[in-house]
Amino acid sequence: MTSTRLRFTKMHGAGNDFIVLDGISQDLSKITKEQWQALAHRQFGIGADQILLVEKPTVADAEFRYRIFNSDGSEVEQCGNGSRCFVRFVREKGLTKNKTVKVQVAHTILSLTENDDGQVTVNMGAPILSPELVPFNSLGLESKSDGSSIIYELKLSNDSAWVGAVSMGNPHAVQIVADVETAPVAIQGPQIEKHPAFPKKVNAGFMQIQNRHEIKLRVFERGSGETLACGTGACAAVVSGILRGQLDSPVKVHTRGGDLSIAWDNKTSLESPVMMTGPAQTVFEGEVTLG
Repeated sequence: MTSTRLRFTKMHGAGNDFIVLDGISQDLSKITKEQWQALAHRQFGIGADQILLVEKPTVADAEFRYRIFNSDGSEVEQCGNGSRCFVRFVREKGLTKNKTVKVQVAHTILSLTENDDGQVTVNMGAPILSPELVPFNSLGLESKSDGSSIIYELKLSNDSAWVGAVSMGNPHAVQIVADVETAPVAIQGPQIEKHPAFPKKVNAGFMQIQNRHEIKLRVFERGSGETLACGTGACAAVVSGILRGQLDSPVKVHTRGGDLSIAWDNKTSLESPVMMTGPAQTVFEGEVTLG
């Protein structure tokens, strides 16, 4: 097998860490699932929650295409913290001079803006609430109204969880807990991730509401396990909390890796975009050989 030499940048957004690869100036088309796994391995590789690819767009309205691979090698539709790192990367590398960049992802085009204070604001688009589009199959599940939303009971091995289903381009199951520090993330997370009600698996969010404008959040991400922060998870949690009548926009989201600010003008329309603002930082750069 011919070895491949890759240039990479290690970045993080609120502790959610990424390997970012420029797929415009180097060929990434022949990298296998096993090689993605090797790159992301924390002991034998570079180590990361996800790998982000910068590519040429395939649609006219975007400057770049943005693809995401989890640490298990699976490709996913969206990554909020990664999108902030994406715009910082393309600007630092001189791939664009625009402060606001339009980026093609699996389901839509995102608008990413690097602010003067170094924070990055991402227009995440409108939340997807229709179960069949999440996708989420509620057939046979117990349900009840909670504010203006419906939550569902997921039966787990030794208990159950009442969740709201929201997609931010990728699916999330959000439950409210009394204390995120004692929440059974490691036990329930893998079970919720693979619950049969979610045909494409799901990210499991555990949200502690502190007041109407502030929450704590932990997320067990499909294909990666628990991460220090999850941008789409923060958006989904805030949307779910607002629909349940327990939160008001804007909301500060405290994750284990840092804070995010989420705003959603649902009073105007449920199709209003969710706006996420948070940090994006470069950690180091290097080259790696894939055998």
